[in-house]
Amino acid sequence: MADQLYLNLWFPTFDAPEMATRLLAVLKLFPYSKSLPGIRYAAVHPLDLSEPLLFEQTFTEGAEPEIAVGLLAEFLADDHAYEIEAAWDLWTPVREGTLDEKWELQPAQVRVFAHGDEFEEGLYKVQGHIQVDFGLDAPFLDESDEVTDEALRYIRVNIQKLVDLTQAVEKHCGVSGRVLWSESEENLAQKLIAKLQRTH
Repeated sequence: MADQLYLNLWFPTFDAPEMATRLLAVLKLFPYSKSLPGIRYAAVHPLDLSEPLLFEQTFTEGAEPEIAVGLLAEFLADDHAYEIEAAWDLWTPVREGTLDEKWELQPAQVRVFAHGDEFEEGLYKVQGHIQVDFGLDAPFLDESDEVTDEALRYIRVNIQKLVDLTQAVEKHCGVSGRVLWSESEENLAQKLIAKLQRTH
C-alpha cells in the first residue's frame, strides 16, 4: 500500500523576514516539470490550516519562484504558513486496456509548506520549517509482487531524482536538519536502499 512521502527541513533560524528567503532557496533547486513548468499555485495560511486563506493565486502558465514568493512575502508573520504547488516529472507506469504496461515521464504534483515559528503553535517542530509533500511513494517504492527489471530501472531514476534534490537542498540551503520519511512505519531509507540494490 502506497504512503505519502515527505521531506522535512529545519533551519538554524526561521523568523518572519527569513521565511521567504529560505523558501525561495529551496524552490530554486527544484527540478520543475518540462510540461508543467514553474509554480502553479501559492497561498498564505494564517494561524492554522483551518483558518480562511489570507491570499491565494493560481498561475495557469506557471510562475517563476521569485514571482510567487514575492507575492507571499507581502504577508510576513511568524504565525503564518506559505503553501506552494508545483510539479516535477517522474517515470510512471501506464497500462492501456490489455496491452503490456509501459513507462512514461509524467508530471507529478508536489506541495511545499513553509511554517512560521508560531504557526499552529509550533507545528514546525514536527513537520519542519519547510515540508515538501511529494505525494504517494509508489513511483519510488513499487511494492507489487512482480516488478520487472525494466520497472526497476525507471524506479531507480525516480529515486535518484529524489536523492539529488535532497542532497542539493542540504548542501546549498543552510539546513540544520532534514528527514525524508513516509507515513509507513517502515524505515524509508532502508526501503530505498533495498530498491536501488535490486536494480544493479
